[in-house]
Amino acid sequence: MERGSEMRVTFFVLILFISAILYGIDTPRSLTFAGAAEIAVASSADLRHAYAAQSIREGAWMLGMRAYFPHFGLSVSENDRLQQIGADSFVKNYGISVDQLLWDGGRTSMSRRFEKMELGLSSSGLERMALDIADSALAAYRNVLSSREILSIREAAMQILTEQRQILNEEVELGLALPMDLARADISLAETRLEIISISLDLAEMEQQFAELLGLESLPILEEKVDVRRSTVLPAAAAAGALAVERNPDLADARFSISKKEAELKYVSHSWIPSLRLVGNFGLSGQNYPLTHYNWSVGINVEFSSPLFQNRFGTQAGWEPPHAKTAQVQNSFSPLPDPAAGLGKHQARLALALEKEKYTTALDQTGRMAIRAVEKCSLAERKRILALEAVTLALERCRLEELRLSLGQITRLNLMEAFIEYTQKEIAAVEAASSLLEAERELERFLDLKPGELAVFAAGGLHDA
Repeated sequence: MERGSEMRVTFFVLILFISAILYGIDTPRSLTFAGAAEIAVASSADLRHAYAAQSIREGAWMLGMRAYFPHFGLSVSENDRLQQIGADSFVKNYGISVDQLLWDGGRTSMSRRFEKMELGLSSSGLERMALDIADSALAAYRNVLSSREILSIREAAMQILTEQRQILNEEVELGLALPMDLARADISLAETRLEIISISLDLAEMEQQFAELLGLESLPILEEKVDVRRSTVLPAAAAAGALAVERNPDLADARFSISKKEAELKYVSHSWIPSLRLVGNFGLSGQNYPLTHYNWSVGINVEFSSPLFQNRFGTQAGWEPPHAKTAQVQNSFSPLPDPAAGLGKHQARLALALEKEKYTTALDQTGRMAIRAVEKCSLAERKRILALEAVTLALERCRLEELRLSLGQITRLNLMEAFIEYTQKEIAAVEAASSLLEAERELERFLDLKPGELAVFAAGGLHDA
């Protein structure tokens, strides 16, 4: 992850905490789709903790720069010897050691680059997690709107059916209708009443779950509506496919995985390069304070490691005043330390080839899936239009049935049945409009667009930041 990305994550963590505090105190007066998504993301404790953990991991990665700097060590010892014959000795030793990496074939840099890619993957996962939370809030918003609209339609139908039942009762008393018709009308009213109760219970549960998802005690006014007459604006299939290839989250993760496997292969391929380290030591010794004897040495350690053999070579030279000079050479050789590690490069190469093949397959599928997602939205739009036409026809039928009733060709019960059918068509139109909203959001998510950006993209007004 680049420095700018790290700053964005840290800033987003701060925004999450501040937003959570603000939204936990005051309930907003009204709520839109975008506002619901933002509040749900801000009030998610799991997401806040995940971003905080990500920030800690990034801080640990920054502190990993310590690997490039010298490592110091301090040692203190005292060797007391009491002798039965001869003088006792009390030798005190103080030492400082320095170990500095000079060259390791770039393995440390590659390891840090690999960790950086891991941070990038986890950051992408957090963004997907936030998107899932936002989408769950949008789905809950749509369900509440649809249920409220359906409940409103049922209650209006109940009122009209009750009025028609009263008229039918008077006709039965006057001998203009049969008691059997009144009984069937009562059954229809009872069924409608039961449906209203069922929808009300479900709606209350939906609203409670939606409020809990937003971290609110009660829902504010919902500004959005399920507009059955709202038509959608869809992008061209080719444009959607091109944008999906560029921004689809799954493809982005696949590209991350390829970069990760390439880094792993490069790391394994450079494992044979020897590492060079500069070492130095300085010591003070003596029997009494102040310590008057000192010594120092400087050397180089070379380590060569491979699956077939491992060799460590070190040389040091120093001086112990006033007249002594020191030199030391060490070498250790281990044959066949880990023969199985010789297959690591082949495994890394196969893993990279597999990731590239999976990416090629996903790339081909993404374009087709984008086209199908646009077609799904188009079909949902067509379904909405047909549902509206059905509503218009059902309303016309109600008018015709009223005319036929006035002419004595049908009973009032037939008119009530026609109105019940009209109510069903209205509900179907609301469900079709809600399905269209859901299909549009699925397409937006597939194209990595924010809620409401589909129309902007279809109009050609979407530009990358």
